[in-house]
Amino acid sequence: MTATSTAEHFEEGINLFNAGRFFECHEAWEQAWLRSSGAEKLFYQGMIQAAVAILHAQRGNLAGSRTLWTKAIAKLGPLPTEHMGIALNELRRDLERFFETVWKGGGSADCPPRIRRAGR
Repeated sequence: MTATSTAEHFEEGINLFNAGRFFECHEAWEQAWLRSSGAEKLFYQGMIQAAVAILHAQRGNLAGSRTLWTKAIAKLGPLPTEHMGIALNELRRDLERFFETVWKGGGSADCPPRIRRAGR
């Protein structure tokens, strides 16, 4: 049996995120987070918090969703538009729109944004 690399956990998390499986996504990214340090660790933590913020929104915990998104964007906001192979600026923008709509009661939390690869 081979050990799963940090990159493999990150990729698994992206696939789970895009499949709408936010709890499982959080679990995969947590494995990457545990193996990282410095700025990379903060990136993973921000992505985990974003995924869990969506999960909270889907479960109707809007206050929890807002708290976690605030923490997530504090970590993800300073990063470049493309980061670790993903279109991060697009994701930040789409998540902000998603949360604002859900928090205002103007939309369902069942259709969150997806992660797009940079350059595609």
